[in-house]
Amino acid sequence: MSLTVTVPNEYGYVVLVATGSFVLNIYHFILTSKHRKLAKIPYPTAYAPTSECSPTTTDASGRAKYLFNCAQRAHANFIESQPTFLASLLISGIAFPLVSAGLGSAWLVGRTLYARGYTADNEKNYDGRGRLVGSWASAPILGLLGLCAFTGVQLLRL
Repeated sequence: MSLTVTVPNEYGYVVLVATGSFVLNIYHFILTSKHRKLAKIPYPTAYAPTSECSPTTTDASGRAKYLFNCAQRAHANFIESQPTFLASLLISGIAFPLVSAGLGSAWLVGRTLYARGYTADNEKNYDGRGRLVGSWASAPILGLLGLCAFTGVQLLRL
């Protein structure tokens, strides 16, 4: 048995949002590279030793290493969630292209705010709390997962 899927014209918005996630990955790479250079962490070291990091220190080197670790963790967290995001976006977009593109755009904004907040060099981010500004990005992905399941049910014609 074969299945032919015809996507609506609006599916182009879904593809553009998916492309936005690739651009956001590049942004994470640039952000992490910037903080690596400031912290003077050589490749291939993944993280600065926690013994050399201090979020509240007046020592610029310790603060730079702390922020590098925050940037590295924000990037890793993005990479961990991107496959689920892309799969649910592309599948749910078959039946709900505009809603999926809207939820996907919201997720991208949330993930950008998460990265910017987590790597902010200010008093609000003394212990990584800066990331909370974008933590709401979990809500749009839950919506995409629900639409993804509903799309599967529709394809089965249940």
